[in-house]
Amino acid sequence: MNPLVGKTRVRLGWFKIIAPTAPKVGIVSLGCPKALVDSERILTKLYADGYEVSGTYDGADVVIVNTCGFLNSAKRESFDAIGEALDKNGRVIVTGCMGNDANAIRDVYPSVLAVSGPHQYEAVVEAVHSAVLPEVNSFQNLVPPEGLHLTPRHYAYLKISEGCNHRCSFCIIPHLRGKLASRPVDKILEEAERLVVAGTKEILVISQDTGAYGVDMKHASNLWRGEEVRSHIVDLVSALGELDVWIRLHYVYPYPHIDEIIPKMAEGRILPYLDIPFQHASSRVLKLMRRPANQGRVLERIKAWRNICPDLTIRSTFIVGFPGETEDEFSELLGWLEEAELDRVGCFKYEDVDGAEANFLSLPVDQEIKEERWERLMKTQRWISRKKMKAKIGQTMEVIVDDVIDDTIIGRTKGDAPEIDGTVTIKSG
Repeated sequence: MNPLVGKTRVRLGWFKIIAPTAPKVGIVSLGCPKALVDSERILTKLYADGYEVSGTYDGADVVIVNTCGFLNSAKRESFDAIGEALDKNGRVIVTGCMGNDANAIRDVYPSVLAVSGPHQYEAVVEAVHSAVLPEVNSFQNLVPPEGLHLTPRHYAYLKISEGCNHRCSFCIIPHLRGKLASRPVDKILEEAERLVVAGTKEILVISQDTGAYGVDMKHASNLWRGEEVRSHIVDLVSALGELDVWIRLHYVYPYPHIDEIIPKMAEGRILPYLDIPFQHASSRVLKLMRRPANQGRVLERIKAWRNICPDLTIRSTFIVGFPGETEDEFSELLGWLEEAELDRVGCFKYEDVDGAEANFLSLPVDQEIKEERWERLMKTQRWISRKKMKAKIGQTMEVIVDDVIDDTIIGRTKGDAPEIDGTVTIKSG
């Protein structure tokens, strides 16, 4: 079954055809892995209600578009996806981050059947029920304990919280998804166990602010395997490390207690991988962003982490062209990168986001300067990456296999997250 046309980020799970009369639902899932988990939860409920999943527009009785509204460019992509779904199917339900502004969607596409915001699962399910009634059949209510997933069977995303308590000036996530709301630790660990039993070999821990997990619950404890476990990222990681699969951490702010996780990486309990959104190196720019602004201290901690865990892979993202960013401040960022020698780096050219406070900062940076700074940053990182890759020549690494195409094996090392970082190509002949 082919994926929905033109949506490279649509992922189809493995589904068994149950009955020829079962109504079919198509889904276009845009944006981050957190939104992908929302799509999985929606599909799990619909599957339990007797629906099948269609991989094509033509084969679907109704199509769900799970939108992204973080950046204006993402909004444009979401609008395009809604328009394509309407053109190719005609019966479309919209949900996700853009759903918070239903009027904006209906102004452009008045024929959509329903609009709802992020993680409003029941509203989406009710809209599907209204669009096409489920086929009542007791055999259709057999949902696997781990739920349905849009990722390949061997890896899965594990969302530990919703929302965020930070108020970064360039970000509207708290407006879209609310304040930090952590899941009970026992529920997270039970879900992780079900995934492992179902054959998952890699669990990717995600949230908007993974390191802050449990703060809103005052780190309350719950029982798991007969022992008390705190709802704290250090305790959660320790418990996940007992499952004997790859555990990968994403979106981790460098809080002081993250230092406690590094020894667990060195021991092999979890993957030696940290995804930390540093965003910049200039103290003044970071203050304008409302981000932690002591990057010199961060450099010291990175060195300490690598002394404890030499195999540690650090990935991060940065923003260039933030309002008011000077050439000297950008040069400071390049110098910081050269000293930090991060393993994986992504870079965004700043763009206004409707509702973000940074839109009102003075001294916007010209688009041409943003482009030029982006090119220079990526050139610097390519030099760093070549240097680090050369140092790996001659090493033996454990690889997880994602795919086999003819005589070629496609895999990833412990330092490579799926669809974000690099891959390893092995010729079997």
